[in-house]
Amino acid sequence: MKKKANFTMPATGEKKTVTTFSDDETMALGRAIAQNLQAGDVVALYGEMGSGKTTFVKGIGAGLASEEDVSSPTFTLINEYTGRLPIYHFDFYRINSSSEAFELGCEHYFAGEGVCLLEWSERVLDLLPARRIEIHFQNQFSAGNTTTREITVLCLRDKGEK
Repeated sequence: MKKKANFTMPATGEKKTVTTFSDDETMALGRAIAQNLQAGDVVALYGEMGSGKTTFVKGIGAGLASEEDVSSPTFTLINEYTGRLPIYHFDFYRINSSSEAFELGCEHYFAGEGVCLLEWSERVLDLLPARRIEIHFQNQFSAGNTTTREITVLCLRDKGEK
């Protein structure tokens, strides 16, 4: 049985922090946040390797009714999925500069009709639109528990938007 999470997006310029204690809870939070996403949203994900970014993106994919298997696009740089909205999943881990990301045409995706999910966003800060949702992952691993995460959501959208 899938876990459910209740989550209300923070107001513009505010942040909200949630602690998840399992991969299921991290995916449930992704599903809950997906209910608030709309065409043109850019979701910038920050966190060290293994902090739960891809697990969270799997939840967003499920929340956007994608039936495709969401996986990290580390070697392909971008995966596209169909769902309630088109999903564009970027992984900038192997990008050495913003100009490499620019050559991929990410700005075209950012202005599109889908949702852009960006892992390793810190590598392309100068390309990120001002209107975005930032999600920061911080491991809270304790002895024997490698799935506890503190996840902070910061909403940088115009007033009146979801």
